[in-house]
Amino acid sequence: MKYKNEMKFTPQKYFYSLLLLFLLSFIPLLSLHGKPIIGYTYSYLFSSVIFIFISFYIVKNFLSKSEIFALIFLAVILRLAFITLQPIGSDDYYRYIWDGKVETYGINPYRYAPDDSALTYLHSDDLPKYVNYPKMKTIYPPLSQAIFFIAYLSTKEGYLGLKIYQLLFEILTLSGLLLILKKLNLPSKNIFLYLLAPIPIFQLFIDAHVDGFGLSFFLFSIYFYLDKKKLLSYIFLGLSICIKPLGVILIPIYFFDEKILLNRIKSVIIPISICALLYIPFIFSGTPFQALIKFTENWAFNGVVFNILDSFIHDNQKTRIVCSLLLLSTYLPIILSKKNLLDKIYFSVIFLFIFSPIVHPWYLTWLTILLPIVPYRSGIVYIGLISLTVFTVLNFQLSGVWKEYTWILFLEYTPVIIFLFYELISKSMLNSKIDNNY
Repeated sequence: MKYKNEMKFTPQKYFYSLLLLFLLSFIPLLSLHGKPIIGYTYSYLFSSVIFIFISFYIVKNFLSKSEIFALIFLAVILRLAFITLQPIGSDDYYRYIWDGKVETYGINPYRYAPDDSALTYLHSDDLPKYVNYPKMKTIYPPLSQAIFFIAYLSTKEGYLGLKIYQLLFEILTLSGLLLILKKLNLPSKNIFLYLLAPIPIFQLFIDAHVDGFGLSFFLFSIYFYLDKKKLLSYIFLGLSICIKPLGVILIPIYFFDEKILLNRIKSVIIPISICALLYIPFIFSGTPFQALIKFTENWAFNGVVFNILDSFIHDNQKTRIVCSLLLLSTYLPIILSKKNLLDKIYFSVIFLFIFSPIVHPWYLTWLTILLPIVPYRSGIVYIGLISLTVFTVLNFQLSGVWKEYTWILFLEYTPVIIFLFYELISKSMLNSKIDNNY
């Protein structure tokens, strides 16, 4: 009888098995000969699927201190292991390095496109040769540019500087998450819904996307707002927007959450003023918004509602207008509802992606950082299944053809929308199901 009990497959053994599979899923990344994108694809897909099951376990079950320390060790190792690895799934980092290089020569990064003849004397073997869309000026906001500048000073045309600063900002992000969890009396174990998520590992620590620099400001804005330090909250929101504009979505939420008119005005004026101040040095000798407007008007990728509507409308601009109206019709009822502040933020962010024409995997880092605070299944499944878009990247790197797949959109979004619909209408929210024993 003792032998049979020892052989019993307990929930704990199930969890350990998942962790082992999760760790093993990163082995293909170590095989860098030939086509690195193949190993990248295997690792990203398998780790993302396994993460979904790990997350469901973490939400429902108690974790011992030894298990928590082991998970922290695993998360740290998975980040440090890829610091020196050259980005595989994206070449955006070349643009970051190029912008930083241009700034070190005292040139406004918004003034010239990389292949402009005025910058020929800055050309090297790699730059701007490998910069994507070299005829297009930069789209990145001024605080991003400041980080690119510092990273270039640190390691010149190498990508290591970007990754080192990713690590520093990641520490700030985790600090913000822990502060919010403590403020709300939520289980510390929830932080692993971010720490073990493949998205920050692949999109920030392997591919070095700029989003990692904005997450900490976004989180600290939420923390200071919850802590009734509204001025700091609005300042940090402005800083977040000046790395990636997604933070704008918080302004109406803060505005309607305030009861006094003066406080509502502050929630709008302060973050916008922070952005304006940071843009001032660039507006007199460049066009900071020219490329960004062009990007938002023409680019499209992995947007489920956009793709469905455009298959009937067949007009990019009209489809974007319809998607914007649909987003507004969903966003306004959410921020005006009686839901708590964090639910409003979560549902606003996820619906932004549902109706957006462009949803690259790294965009969902902004949703991933919310999961420890509002661990909804729709978000967990979304950040797991968006890994399916790697097939487009794989096809592009192997054949030179950028192609979206309808079956990927179906597999990616169907479970997300089902869970999202349930969460919106359910009276018992997922938060109430979390084990608060830890």
